[in-house]
Amino acid sequence: MKKIYYNGKFITLEPEECEAIFIQDKIIKKVGSKQDVFAFQDKDTQIIDLKGKTIMPSFIDSHSHFIAVANGFLQVSLKECSNMKDIEIKLQEFMSQNKIGEHDWIMASGYDQNQLQEKEHITKNRLDKIIEHNPVVLKHTSEHAGVFNTKALEILGITSKTLAPAGGKIEQKEGELTGLLEENAFIEYIKKVPMPNEKALLNACIKAQQKYLSYGITTIQEGMLTKELIPIYQDLLESQELKVDLVAYMDMKIKENVKKRFAKHIRSYEKNMKIGGYKIFLDGSPQLKTAWLRKPYKDEKNYCGYPTMTDEQIEKAIEETKKENMQILAHCNGDKAAEQFIHAIKKQGKEMIPSRPVMIHAQLLGLDQLEEVKEYGIIPSFFVAHTYYWGDVHIENLGIERARKISPANSALKQEILFTFHQDAPVIEPNMFETIWCAVKRETKNGEILGEGERIPLIEAIKAVTVNAAYQYFEENEKGSVKGGKLANLIIVDKNPFEVKTDEIKNIQILETIKEGETLWKR
Repeated sequence: MKKIYYNGKFITLEPEECEAIFIQDKIIKKVGSKQDVFAFQDKDTQIIDLKGKTIMPSFIDSHSHFIAVANGFLQVSLKECSNMKDIEIKLQEFMSQNKIGEHDWIMASGYDQNQLQEKEHITKNRLDKIIEHNPVVLKHTSEHAGVFNTKALEILGITSKTLAPAGGKIEQKEGELTGLLEENAFIEYIKKVPMPNEKALLNACIKAQQKYLSYGITTIQEGMLTKELIPIYQDLLESQELKVDLVAYMDMKIKENVKKRFAKHIRSYEKNMKIGGYKIFLDGSPQLKTAWLRKPYKDEKNYCGYPTMTDEQIEKAIEETKKENMQILAHCNGDKAAEQFIHAIKKQGKEMIPSRPVMIHAQLLGLDQLEEVKEYGIIPSFFVAHTYYWGDVHIENLGIERARKISPANSALKQEILFTFHQDAPVIEPNMFETIWCAVKRETKNGEILGEGERIPLIEAIKAVTVNAAYQYFEENEKGSVKGGKLANLIIVDKNPFEVKTDEIKNIQILETIKEGETLWKR
């Protein structure tokens, strides 16, 4: 199929001028003047009049959890709850509106004690009063913790004598379980909760794909491919419903299983999916106070959060990725976790640079650590929307001076460090224009500007979710900008982001999402 787009505004992220684009066989063949582009026209060419609308490269998701986004369609959403009574109402509505069997698990997502009026965690005893006979789990919005009711704890075999795995916590007060599990404890036990049936989950995956496309994203990520997710991805690939490109990062514990079942997908796309490398977790979440810091949290005498891996475990993981020539993504929120990762990379030397190691979140990456980040080719992928969603919480937990320095994108830019942005969906919606706005404005929910010096220009924010993200995936020659020879991955939007006021950026609407010349989503 041949297409020519014209009569619009073009954001190419390339230096050349553009009045029209010619696409053939999934590829952008020509970008240039109308005269040059229309020279390729023949009777089989579809001419598309943009009528003044803006066209630009589609977005690239540099970190999220696709199956978790899909699961969100099968769970109770608590994102709008502002107090514990709201949680009670949501759970009761879900029970009454759905055919819930006596032993069916009830999963809720988007729970966040920071957003509740009570400013504390709900307990298993309160959950028991709402739903007594069904096992219930409220997953924290960070995906690093959850509250389980008594029935869920009993089924999973968790008692007051159960030892939490290293790098995790099973909370007790006065010798009684509260129901709260953090980090490795939560991760270990949530895996034991039964998955939804195959048909329901496949349908949810199709809905999740449409969600990403509705935000203009044509390349997405599975940020932690575990043993439990392998059959789901096999079903998804067999269904041939996967239309976007998906890059999966595997748990190192199951690498032989993944390599056996997805041999054709290692570092190259097959049926739109590729295995990009490995994922490790070094700490937790700053809004949960489980991120590992070099200095204590505000108003805490000695508490700095905690690590989830030992130095030896991290060094071994990085050594293996080096031997296998694979990429590694490391979850590091706190500056102590960042230090741990940087030191492990340094031990392997600058030979790690070609593998493009990625520091996921990098919320509290220290300005004094940026020099080594650059020296060893580490790509920080900032969860910059924290400035809006939890900026006020960070001020409370960290103090204003440290809070102002979260996601230090401008400091990285000054040192010519390539960085990307992500939303860690389902933690928040994969809304790229909102993230771009967060990077440019850095405003909290309470209206405070959180680190004016870390604001970045609009063009750099767009690059972080296009060309830079393509580089993170080793796909900079195929994706990320509008240029001859690259894939025709494009979006049409209702407003030119360079022509609106800063606060209007977050409200820009995606009108059409195009992958390899084919429209996959249209408003």
